Amino acid sequence: MNLISKEFIHNIAPQLDLLNTIGGGIAQAMLRVDKREKGVVIRVAAPSINPENFHVLLNDRNLTIFCEYRHQPDDQLAAPLFNQTLAIPAGLDLERIDAVHESNELRIRIPYKDNATKGREIDIKIR
Repeated sequence: MNLISKEFIHNIAPQLDLLNTIGGGIAQAMLRVDKREKGVVIRVAAPSINPENFHVLLNDRNLTIFCEYRHQPDDQLAAPLFNQTLAIPAGLDLERIDAVHESNELRIRIPYKDNATKGREIDIKIR
């Protein structure tokens, strides 16, 4: 029984080699978090990774971004290429997260919650 085919190794080798560091091991893709006026943008730059290999999962307030390589989409064996979990702070709207892959970069946008849901002082009316 051959679990890893020669074709799988041949196809994954260039991607692993690109992410491989001089000292050995896998380098992390470049991740940057930018604060904007309307929310937060998380940018993941990984030029050698196909958009289909990215996955973004939200579990409670933890956002996990990962990439995996599969020779065929239905293969059971996958090689991990990148994995990062970020804790999402309060004040960001988890219902309106979206992700876009463009120009070899994954952008995850998380808008701030509406002003109506932010804390504020309540005026006391005198009658």
